[in-house]
Amino acid sequence: MAMERTLILLKPDAVQRRLAGRLIARFEDKGLRIVGLKMIRVTPELSREHYAEHVNKGFYPLLEEFITSGPVVALVAEGPQAIGVVRAMLGPTNGRDAAPGTIRGDYGLSRQMNLVHGSDGPEAAQREIAIYFRPGELLDYETTLGGWVCADDEK
Repeated sequence: MAMERTLILLKPDAVQRRLAGRLIARFEDKGLRIVGLKMIRVTPELSREHYAEHVNKGFYPLLEEFITSGPVVALVAEGPQAIGVVRAMLGPTNGRDAAPGTIRGDYGLSRQMNLVHGSDGPEAAQREIAIYFRPGELLDYETTLGGWVCADDEK
């Protein structure tokens, strides 16, 4: 089983709605380990770097306006198959289509204001983590409960 790291952004709507603590708790409750965490303001330049594949699309100006509109909480979560686990926890992009029990299903009604970003694959995770975190900002550590989250052959 692959131990993975993934980038999670709690977007401006999540921060403004004061959901950051609840959302971080959900990732920790699942058993993921937070190895990097900070609050930042996404600049237009940072937005263009992160969303490089969308810059020339018609919807990009609204995306940039939204992601730069307020503070964002950036975190890196680690765990077995963390990328897929986080994506499943988020639910579909549009909160109206997301099932109850997912983050967007429980807290979202919008396609654009969808609360959270999660990397969509290993290459994207590696690229995105490097955009938001310097290597020294990510910590390797063991939790005292780690042995109770997954069996040794699942790590």
